[in-house]
Amino acid sequence: MPPRFLLLLFLPLLLAACGRSTDLEAPLKYPATPKEPVSEAYFGETIADPYQWLENVRDPRVRDWMREQDVLARRWLHGLPARPRLEKRLKELLYTPALTVPEKGGDTYFYERKEAHQEKYVQVCRQGLHGAERVLLDPAALSPDGSVSLGVWAPSYDGKWVAYALRRNNSDEATLHLLDVATGRTREGEEIAGAKYAHPSWTPSGDGFYYTRLPVDPAIPVADRPGRAEIRFHKLGTDPGQDPLIHPATGDPKTFLGVELAEEGRWLFVSVSHGWNSVDLFYRDLADPKGDWKTLAKGLRGQTGVTAWRDVFYIQTADGSPHMRGALYRVPAARPERKNWECIVPEGEGTLHAAQLLGGRWVLAYVRDAASYLELRDLDGKNPRPVPLPGVGSCGGLSGRAADPEVFYGFTSFTQPLEIFRLDAATGGQELWDQVRAPVDAAPYEVSQVFFQSKDGTRVPMFIVRRKDAPRDGRQPLLLTGYGGFSVSMEPGFSASLYAWLEAGGAYAVPNLRGGGEYGESWHQAGMGRRKQNVFDDFIAAAEYLVAEKYTAPDRLAILGGSNGGLLVGAALTQRPDLYRAVVCAVPLLDMLRYPLFGSGRTWIEEYGDPRDPQDYQALRAYSPYHHVKPGTAYPAVLMLSADSDDRVDPMHARKMVAALQADQAGPAPILLRIEKNAGHGGADLVRSAVEQKADMYAFLCAELGIDPKR
Repeated sequence: MPPRFLLLLFLPLLLAACGRSTDLEAPLKYPATPKEPVSEAYFGETIADPYQWLENVRDPRVRDWMREQDVLARRWLHGLPARPRLEKRLKELLYTPALTVPEKGGDTYFYERKEAHQEKYVQVCRQGLHGAERVLLDPAALSPDGSVSLGVWAPSYDGKWVAYALRRNNSDEATLHLLDVATGRTREGEEIAGAKYAHPSWTPSGDGFYYTRLPVDPAIPVADRPGRAEIRFHKLGTDPGQDPLIHPATGDPKTFLGVELAEEGRWLFVSVSHGWNSVDLFYRDLADPKGDWKTLAKGLRGQTGVTAWRDVFYIQTADGSPHMRGALYRVPAARPERKNWECIVPEGEGTLHAAQLLGGRWVLAYVRDAASYLELRDLDGKNPRPVPLPGVGSCGGLSGRAADPEVFYGFTSFTQPLEIFRLDAATGGQELWDQVRAPVDAAPYEVSQVFFQSKDGTRVPMFIVRRKDAPRDGRQPLLLTGYGGFSVSMEPGFSASLYAWLEAGGAYAVPNLRGGGEYGESWHQAGMGRRKQNVFDDFIAAAEYLVAEKYTAPDRLAILGGSNGGLLVGAALTQRPDLYRAVVCAVPLLDMLRYPLFGSGRTWIEEYGDPRDPQDYQALRAYSPYHHVKPGTAYPAVLMLSADSDDRVDPMHARKMVAALQADQAGPAPILLRIEKNAGHGGADLVRSAVEQKADMYAFLCAELGIDPKR
C-alpha cells in the first residue's frame, strides 16, 4: 500500500499550479456548424431543430466536426497552467490499490482487485478465507488498446464456474462467457451474445443458469430491442443458440425483463420493470413439470425484491406502506395472493433499500437522511439489532448465502476509502476483512449536513465537504453536483480524485434532490415525469442557499452532473445562467423531445414522460435544455464530456447542445466538447483515461473559478 503523506506538503504546489491563463482569454474559433432548416410539429407547435444533422454519427460531416471539436477542446485544456500539477497529483491518487466486496461460491471467494500499477481491475479468487490469491481473468490482456472491459460476473454456487460478460469500448453491449475456475480457462463455443441486460442466475447444482438475452439482429432498431428481450436457460456444454425459451419478450420497449432462481432451486421469478416506476412479479414452480407462469403481484412501487425460502415468499416493496419508504412481507408459496401477505417488518423512519436473507436472518439496508444504516432481524422479522458502522456513510455490496452466516459488505464515506467488513449474521459480530488506502490526509476536512428550502417549501438535505479552517466569506470555490432521478440515492462516498480539488482550496456539495430514493418512492415520484421541474428547482435552491450562506458566490460556483445529472446541470444552465461560473456536463440527456429515439431512451419513458403524449410533451418542452438555449445570453463556461461509444445515452445530445451554445453564446466564456475515445457511458475503464479526463476537468474549474496561483 502506498504511504500516506500530509496534505500541507502538497497544497502549496497544487495552489501554485491553479489559475487563469491570460493567453487563453481570447475568443475561441469554433469549428463551422451549419444550421439546417429542419423542424418538427408537436401538437400544433412547430419546433426548430437546426442541428438535427448532428444526430447521424455515420455522416462524415459529423465525424469531422467531432474531431475538430475534440482537438480544439483538448488543445485549450492542455494549455491551462493548472493542468500539469493536477495530472501529477491525480496519478498519485488514482494509481493506487483497490478491490471490491467478495462473493462466495463453495469455499472460494471471488472479487476484483487492482494493484497500483494496473489500468484495470482483474478478477481474482482465493480458496478459503486465508488462501492464496490467484488471478482468474485480466481484461487488460484481452485487447492491445485496453478497450475490452469486464462487465457483470456470477460464480456458480459450488464455485466451479464463473459466467462473466465482456464489453467492447466499455459500452453496455456485452457477450457472456464461461470460465472454468479450476483451469482458469474460458470455454470455447459457449459465448452468448446479446447479454446487455444479462445477470446470470445459477442452478444450485451448477449445471446451468437463467439469463436475459437481447436480439442481435442489426435490423432491429436499438431503441426497440428492450421489448424483444427474452429469458433463456443455458445448460453447460450445450450450444447457446439452442438455449430454450423460458419467458417470452414483453413486446414493450419501455420495460426491463429480469430473472432470478431462488437459492433452493425450486422457485423461478421473473420481474417486468416499467422503467423505475413499478414492477410486476411472476413465478413458476420448477418442481411441477407442467407448471406455468403465475402472477405474484403487479404494479409494486419503490425498491422491490422477492426471496423464496422453505416454500415461503418474502416480498420487499414500498407499495402499501404509509410513506412509501418500504416494508417486508411474507406469504406461503401455496397461497401467495396479496390478501394473504403478512407484514413482518413495517415501514420505519428510514427508507428500506435492500432486504437480503443471509445466514438465516434478514440483513436490512436502510437510508435515513441520505446515509446508510444496517439492521439484523430474525427470519420472522423480530428482534431488530443494529449493525454498528464506522460513521456517516454508505453501505453497499451485501453478499452471502441464505444458509451461511458469513456476510460481506462495503462501507465508505466522503473521508473514508472503502472498508470491507465480514459480518456473522448469527451473532452480529464483525471484523474488518480488507480496506482500500488512499494517499490523502482527510483530517483537515469536515463533512456537514444542512437542510434548505426549495422553491415550493420542500425541505431538502445537502452534504458539504470543505476545509475546517476555511472562512465563510463567500469567496471559496465550490463544486456543486447532483443527480435527482431513477430513485438513486446520493449517499456519502469516497472519491480519491476529489481530493485534487479539495487540496486546491475547493469545496464540494451534494444535495439530495427529489427524484432520488433517499426518502422513499414518494420522494422519487415528486421528481419524475411531469414533476421533473421540482428536481431543477431543488438544485437551483441549493446553489442559492450556498451563496446566501456565504459558502461561495456565483463567480466561484461550478456545477457538475453526468447522465441524468447531465440533464440536471443542462436545465440549471439554461434556467439560471447567472448563478454559476462554470458547468461540467457529462454524457447527458439534453434533447428531451427526441430522447426516446436513441440509445436506451425508450426504457426511460416511465421516468421522464413520452413526448408523443400531449401533457408529457408540455412538461418536457418546458425544460428541455437544448430547446432553451437563447441567442444573446451570456452563458457560463461549459465543458461537455462525451464518449464515442456511449450506447446508453446517445452522444447526439452533447453534440447538439454544444452546437447551440457555441452559436448563441453572447459572453466570453468557452464552450468545449471533449470526446473520450473507446469509451462507453461509464468511461474508458482505464486509469490513464480517468487521470487525463479529471486533470482536464479540474484544470478547467481552477481556471474558471479563479483559484489564485500566487496566494
